[in-house]
Amino acid sequence: MKLFTFITLTCVFILSCSTMNPDIKSTKAELGEMIFFDTTLSQKRNQSCASCHDPSVGWSGPTTHFNATGAVYEGSVKNRFGNRKPPTAAYASFNPVLHIIPDEDNLVVGGNFWDGRATGEKLGTAVADQAQGPFLNPLEHALANSACIVHRVCTGVYSEQFKQHWPVSCNISWSDTIKAFCEGDINTLSFDTKIQAQISKTYDEIALTIAAFESSEKVNSFTSKYDYYLAGKVKLTAQELEGLKLFNSKGKCANCHPSTSSDPDVPPLFTDFTYDNLGFPRNPENPFYTQHQFNLEGKQWIDNGLGAFLATRSQWQYLSEENLGKHKVPTLRNVDKRPNSQFIKAYGHNGYFKSLKEIVHFYNTRDSLKPCKHGSPDEKESCWPAPEVSINMNTSEMGDLKLTDAEEEAIVTFMKTLSDDYEVKQD
Repeated sequence: MKLFTFITLTCVFILSCSTMNPDIKSTKAELGEMIFFDTTLSQKRNQSCASCHDPSVGWSGPTTHFNATGAVYEGSVKNRFGNRKPPTAAYASFNPVLHIIPDEDNLVVGGNFWDGRATGEKLGTAVADQAQGPFLNPLEHALANSACIVHRVCTGVYSEQFKQHWPVSCNISWSDTIKAFCEGDINTLSFDTKIQAQISKTYDEIALTIAAFESSEKVNSFTSKYDYYLAGKVKLTAQELEGLKLFNSKGKCANCHPSTSSDPDVPPLFTDFTYDNLGFPRNPENPFYTQHQFNLEGKQWIDNGLGAFLATRSQWQYLSEENLGKHKVPTLRNVDKRPNSQFIKAYGHNGYFKSLKEIVHFYNTRDSLKPCKHGSPDEKESCWPAPEVSINMNTSEMGDLKLTDAEEEAIVTFMKTLSDDYEVKQD
């Protein structure tokens, strides 16, 4: 049962929840949590942010069937699928506003989404910019206009709490046809300039409210075994310590996923907020290849990631070619978090890899094993398909690391210590 459903049912039966009692105040983060888990903020009232970013799997995709195949998720409208695996929402609030570092060969840093298009320029924080994207994406929440989200928030079960934080935001005169428009029953609806300006302002405030939740301890708890190890509260096993040593040295993992922090107030985030093309093969099971209404290139579509986004922005077009094929370096926190040992997680921006062992083996052997076609019997073991994008590949930090099988396993074992909600045993 989704948390939002649980909250609503609890309120109905005991009438003690802030969503049912306007006199009970909620913090902005608590309000953001209500919005995050609200399935009504989608065209068919069947998808919430948590549908793709569930806490039980580290705030990423919670459906093992999707993860085991194409790894992208179905949106509110049946049979519409996105083009990339849902990234984790955990620790995303630490991503800085996208910027360029000229002194480091025009290194691109920050932003959210796999391709960095939630830059943070609009609302001052990348996590808030990202929060606005899925609502209006026809392959995700699929609402036709920001007015639909604003209307449903301002008339929803937590509307009074929203008005407490944003007192004038819901002072909007709604058309009688707003419901029909938002559910796709009619195609057009117009607002005068003043109302549209208020709608846009309120939509920004909704995103900032979601960002408050995504910035909270619930989403960024720093409660992994590794955190407790750093605090001196637990010890790592011999294999975990060996994995950490390899992670920081021969495996070169820490080059992009640093296991230490330069900020004494923030534990290690296991990302440097940059972008890389690691030469991942395409995921042939990605249903986006068949989304002919939205993907005019069909099976010929190539995910050029950051470079494709930079090409859409005049001030960054000069950086596009050298960033083709690059995707965000994700945090490794919660990289193995799952509800049970049988649950399948997918890895990489396209979900090609189905285990930590697979992706570590790829980092280790991408350039040393023979090439093969998708579907080959020994694929992912002794051969790899060609990279989807062969230019701009990282060849200095991966590809032929000469790790033994035992060393690969040790790195995997260490990464399993990065899952939040670790229970420290009391003596």
